[in-house]
Amino acid sequence: MKEIKILRAGILPHKVVDNEMKKLQKMRINDEISDVMILVEHPEIVTMGAKALRDKIIVDEDYETANVDRGGGITWHGPGQLVVYPIIKWDKGEQNIRAIIGKIEELVIGTLNDCGINGYRNKKMMGVWVDDRKICSIGLAFLHWVSRHGLALNYSTPGERIESLLCCGLEKNVTTSLDKLGYTHDQKGKLIDRDRLEKSLISNIERVLERIPQKPLDWLP
Repeated sequence: MKEIKILRAGILPHKVVDNEMKKLQKMRINDEISDVMILVEHPEIVTMGAKALRDKIIVDEDYETANVDRGGGITWHGPGQLVVYPIIKWDKGEQNIRAIIGKIEELVIGTLNDCGINGYRNKKMMGVWVDDRKICSIGLAFLHWVSRHGLALNYSTPGERIESLLCCGLEKNVTTSLDKLGYTHDQKGKLIDRDRLEKSLISNIERVLERIPQKPLDWLP
């Protein structure tokens, strides 16, 4: 079973990580590095995918925006959100985009399950839902079957910043975070925070992605 390197960042601007992802993707295509997973949080920004640009979605000027080369609509990034970027070279038997998305969804569902939360899929769109609300967005881009971009799991986002947006074409207040749904602690009273979610996600990698996670490394591009 292949290994995957885990790079644990603190809080980094989206542009910095986006540029680094492109470099890592090229290196992975050329087999200069092994599979990599970046764990990070971004200062607030709204990314605009291909669908958002095609549909000419307008975001309030109160939000900083950035165009990105993934599919889908708009995605909010900011405090209280764990962002995970898998730079993975998918093997020949894995090369099915919907199946890969399914693996990423299962990774989140397993992570939530470890925290006593029932996460599930919605047949109409990618991502993970809890109590009829979307709490995780997923969007990938591929080059030579190496993935870039990833998932955004909302656990404690500020105010109504994410709820006020038409994320992924959904109505306002459909996309939210775990704390808004009352999931701040598990049944044993243990806090559900970024550190807890990261550790749980890493523990599910081998089962779901069939790759062995290395010990997380602190990372700064």
